[in-house]
Amino acid sequence: MTRPIDRLLDIMARLRDRDRGCPWDREQDFATIAPYTIEEAYEVADAIERRDMAALKDELGDLLFQVVFHARMAEEAGLFAFDDVAEAVSEKMVRRHPHVFGDVEIADAAAQTEAWEAHKAKERAVAGAAVSVLDGVAHALPALLRAAKISRRAARIGFDWPDAQGVFAKIREEIAEIEVEIATSDAERLEDEVGDLLFAAANLARKLEVEPETALRRATAKFERRFRRVEKLAAERDIGRDIDALEALWQQVKKDE
Repeated sequence: MTRPIDRLLDIMARLRDRDRGCPWDREQDFATIAPYTIEEAYEVADAIERRDMAALKDELGDLLFQVVFHARMAEEAGLFAFDDVAEAVSEKMVRRHPHVFGDVEIADAAAQTEAWEAHKAKERAVAGAAVSVLDGVAHALPALLRAAKISRRAARIGFDWPDAQGVFAKIREEIAEIEVEIATSDAERLEDEVGDLLFAAANLARKLEVEPETALRRATAKFERRFRRVEKLAAERDIGRDIDALEALWQQVKKDE
């Protein structure tokens, strides 16, 4: 009996076949497929957020297909194949979990996180990469998520506020600087200061042990849900663009929730 993964690999090979394959699939390369890979990862996260397990199964399949797609293109180029990807990640997981597959003892999840990062740093050093605690944080990550990861890495060598109160002071400082730049009408400096405020907010989330990307996604979903209700009520009452009336509706919707 053919294993499902083997069937998927065969389907991918057929899609990329020069003579019988799909024209669209044949034309793709790593760069053109990468945005779809990122999109599928977000759709997995969305299904988890909605606790829709049927959708999660479907989205995980789509994400797996992206891995298969990249692996097939690499195989065609003589670089590596899907089995090489699976073998490499298997070796990596065993290597980075000596407390499971070896005789090393790890006290708790926090200690494991530190050990994991240490293993990654050692691997980068062996590979000849520049040794910095900031190495390995992908530039393609969403900006808020990357900000949190960068600040978390810096904190590993003590470059951090002692507690959340220190971040509050930084946030107040950044807000004051934004107010100054608003008065000067310097768009470039204003963008710079708004960026500093967002980076400080990511740090506050880290200090409070809140995942900023998840928090922002949920806050946006909450705003969307409430705003749609406000829209509906405003249309029913023919309110139009009266900001005071719309604010009253907003408060009503919040209270009703």
